[in-house]
Amino acid sequence: MRWIAAFALFLAAPLWAQEAAMAEEPLIRPAADAELAEFSWVKRPVIVFADSEADPRFVQQMQLLEADLGELAEREIVVLTDTDPSTLSPLREKLRPRGFMLVLIGKDGGVKLRKPLPWSVRELSRTIDKMPMRQQEIRDRRAARQ
Repeated sequence: MRWIAAFALFLAAPLWAQEAAMAEEPLIRPAADAELAEFSWVKRPVIVFADSEADPRFVQQMQLLEADLGELAEREIVVLTDTDPSTLSPLREKLRPRGFMLVLIGKDGGVKLRKPLPWSVRELSRTIDKMPMRQQEIRDRRAARQ
């Protein structure tokens, strides 16, 4: 019996290591360092575009997001920021923002939401919590607790 438990732990160790590595990644990071493909089926990217870091909408959006990082982590969100329109990043090329724009990408890689104004974490959470994949995640967590 002990060897079965030891074997199960051996198989689970890489998964724990992967989860730990992902937990160490910052929730907010520059979009230039990221590709959407790396988040497929793992994270929900929220991309915040602006023409400058001094844009009042960008500043407000970042304050709103930073105020509730726990909710973002619970919904497996990574925030990507792009405030340099002079550099046509792959995300700018794909999503074509004009000035400030908030974009929510689902785990499936599809655009779920585009907003020209800052949104609170509560508003984002409500939108995400209505998605079928998030509903399944909630059901799976409840079942795991029982």
